[in-house]
Amino acid sequence: MKIIFLKNLLKAKPNNPHSPPSVHINVLIGSVWANRELIVQLTKREVLGRYRGSTLGIAWSFFNPIIMLVVYTFVFSIVFKTRWPVNGEESQSQFALILFVGMLVFGFFSEVLSVAPSLIISNANFVKKIIFPLELLSIISVGAATFHAFISLIILLVAFVALHGYLNWTIVFIPLIFLPLAVLALGFSWLFSSLGVYLRDLKQAIGVVITMLMFLSPLFYPVNALPAKFQFWMMINPLTFIIEQMRSVIIFGAPPNWTGISAYLVLAIIFSWASYIWFQKVRKGFADVL
Repeated sequence: MKIIFLKNLLKAKPNNPHSPPSVHINVLIGSVWANRELIVQLTKREVLGRYRGSTLGIAWSFFNPIIMLVVYTFVFSIVFKTRWPVNGEESQSQFALILFVGMLVFGFFSEVLSVAPSLIISNANFVKKIIFPLELLSIISVGAATFHAFISLIILLVAFVALHGYLNWTIVFIPLIFLPLAVLALGFSWLFSSLGVYLRDLKQAIGVVITMLMFLSPLFYPVNALPAKFQFWMMINPLTFIIEQMRSVIIFGAPPNWTGISAYLVLAIIFSWASYIWFQKVRKGFADVL
């Protein structure tokens, strides 16, 4: 198994290691396609590595979201008696599901951001000893986070069926809503992973940002619960639109806002491409710093 992994790893080296890294998008797409088996293997390795040594292993990927759902639901619906208005009524069961949707989106984004600052540092051997397309590390990180988000989604859908006895047909749009967020998260991963090599305090700062993002996102309350003057600033939050759209198709059975999703995707692609260019420009100094 290890020999096969190393053989696939050696396939990842570029044609000329002394040439400056390319910033063309077609080169990136070609690299992803050429190293698709390696990406799958490293993503699997990343997922399994988080649970290595634990008794339950990967089963924790199922238990973690369930435990957090129970805790958050108890605190906000029982202790603080929070309710989410649904069709003019207040529903405690609906609140748990609506909360879970927000947790799913936030969990994916926060996982990518929290790993990003140490992504290159923790894989220093790829920088120093192996000619490796480092830009793939961010793709692998997003892939691992997507796996955990998928597990949470399965739990959410099972819970929805258990409570309602059906699923809204609009859940078929979930991948199209998730795609822009994944592209944006990839851009942040490229940006923060490159900055994290030079700014070691970034990891601590990102932890604070993630905590702030949790309470400034519509996880525990709807956007319209805020005063009108604050709603605009809430919509600037990159998670707000995706959370609202996910709730629309999963919980309420409403079609997505295609105009908003299209605009979000275009902006996410532009940001990610700019982050990729930045990553490629500064990566030549990684070996010297590490």
